[in-house]
Amino acid sequence: MKVFGVTGWKNTGKTGLMERLVAEITGRGRSVSTLKHAHHHTDVDLPGTDSYRHREAGAREVLLASPRRWALMAELRGAPEPPLEALLARLSPVDLVLIEGWKRAPHPKVECHRAAAGRGLLAHDNATIRAVASDVALDGLAVPVFDLDDTAAIADFILGEVGL
Repeated sequence: MKVFGVTGWKNTGKTGLMERLVAEITGRGRSVSTLKHAHHHTDVDLPGTDSYRHREAGAREVLLASPRRWALMAELRGAPEPPLEALLARLSPVDLVLIEGWKRAPHPKVECHRAAAGRGLLAHDNATIRAVASDVALDGLAVPVFDLDDTAAIADFILGEVGL
């Protein structure tokens, strides 16, 4: 599987770009899966549901299946967070996996930048960042700079970078 990331500081447009890229790339006939890293407590299960009750009772993994989708939830129960490579290994094969977050992981990335976020660019000292998508013009970078809203051009770049 080919892997490419979308990274950047909080409130720079990462999730919006991910959403648009998935739609753009799948619209071109490619299969895409995503991985999202969260730094905060995250729960995708609702208190009171059967699967929630299974997890709360101590299950390490709970697989929920329905006629429309299935979801596997794993509780770490004090174990360390799995490395990105272990998480990627759990995915079914697709043409491209888009990864949101994991700023320092070794896969190639596009950095999202919004001037209003008030943060410096990661691209200055992170060689895994292959391009920047920004809402303002940026000069003097060693990587290509795209308009943050030019999803088609960013998709073209990513697909070219991974050989699709």
